[in-house]
Amino acid sequence: MPGGRRIAAVTDARFDVAPGECLALIGESGCGKSVLASALLGLLPANAETAGEAWLGDLDLLTAGERTLARAVRGRRIGLVPQSPAAHLTPVRTVRAHLEETVAALTGVRGRGAVRKAAEACAARTAFPADHLDRHPHELSGGLAQRAATALALVGDAPLLLADEPTTGLDRDLVEHTVDALRRHVDDGDRALLLITHDLAAAERIADRVAVMYAGRIVELTDAEAFFGADGPRHPYSRGLLQALPDRGFTPIPGLPPELGDLPDGCAFAPRCDRATGLCTALPSGPVACHHPYVPEDARA
Repeated sequence: MPGGRRIAAVTDARFDVAPGECLALIGESGCGKSVLASALLGLLPANAETAGEAWLGDLDLLTAGERTLARAVRGRRIGLVPQSPAAHLTPVRTVRAHLEETVAALTGVRGRGAVRKAAEACAARTAFPADHLDRHPHELSGGLAQRAATALALVGDAPLLLADEPTTGLDRDLVEHTVDALRRHVDDGDRALLLITHDLAAAERIADRVAVMYAGRIVELTDAEAFFGADGPRHPYSRGLLQALPDRGFTPIPGLPPELGDLPDGCAFAPRCDRATGLCTALPSGPVACHHPYVPEDARA
């Protein structure tokens, strides 16, 4: 950073995503979710550094060179639904041109008519209207740009799909259509989905497991059924996220997330937590990174 400062945007993130599984990564804006996804694809800015390992089959994504990532990973082994789809679409090309080029590059479809038909089928998967295929990105609403980007990400049937806020700008019906299409991508073969989202209803609809991130760390990793069920999550922050939903009490979490460059000692959530004690000045670890996690008896009390 300017002045020689160093900030850990993501720290000690440990998780896996199995074939046939959807892992939902949730948390407030700025907690590091999109940075983590960018690291897996080699899309971090030049002043960023990574450490550790991120294995996709026999390939370590964190040490792979740009040539490997560009020619063998992006689109082919990892599909990306970007957080800002309009910025990722080429402004002088139509949606149809984007799709046809991607179909030709990533699939075995050949011949102008066959490529055109396959591109239209890809658009239909995400309910992108056929009469908008010949429009340019600036002629699309945010929701249409989102559906176009999702269609592009699904073309290559990549073993891993990273969907970064894929429901932004969509109404509820289209949210459900989109996340169901992403789920089918997983269910139709040996493919996995990492869903980064603020939409907890979408996560509840399709996720098998949930990872909760706060201030650059994953503070809870658990089964979706347990997370959204009667007992609820065990970390106080995770529980606060659910309780802030309109249909679950509409109770906001007090305070604001800390600056990543000025994190408190120990648990970063402690200043906002009503369960915090002196123990919380030490950094917790484990599947639930909390010294005072909720247990099922707490949830029913």
